[in-house]
Amino acid sequence: MAGTWDEQQLIADGFERVYAESDWYDGPRAGLADIGGRPHYFQSDEYDHADEADQYQVWPASEAAVGLEREQWAIFARWNERSEAGEVGPESHPGRGGIDARYDELEQLLAPHRQAPDDTRRLVGELRFVEGARYRVDGLDYWMRWRSSR
Repeated sequence: MAGTWDEQQLIADGFERVYAESDWYDGPRAGLADIGGRPHYFQSDEYDHADEADQYQVWPASEAAVGLEREQWAIFARWNERSEAGEVGPESHPGRGGIDARYDELEQLLAPHRQAPDDTRRLVGELRFVEGARYRVDGLDYWMRWRSSR
């Protein structure tokens, strides 16, 4: 990790909050974040090992989808807190299915929202980290700044 930033500096530098992460592979691959002050899904199907910022497909998230995403994220974040404390093991991860009925229900409800529509925009995302726990009920330990991919 390169360093951490405080929220005031992130905001001043144009970074926006990330609320949920649904995929990570050497960086965020998919999730929910503010883009231009409004919640959007982001997804990157490409990955190269360059030091350049990643390109993402982005599309607006409805208010209803945001509420469901944040509810599911909170279930995961609370599980992660218990896991980090040694209270539960990986076999109890809610994403395994059949562990948490509401998490499973949310997974089904959210599936269509997580599919990139044909009219997505392509943006480049750059991330910066903040202090504190990696996974939190209110989001993650990184924020992202977005710019045109051209």
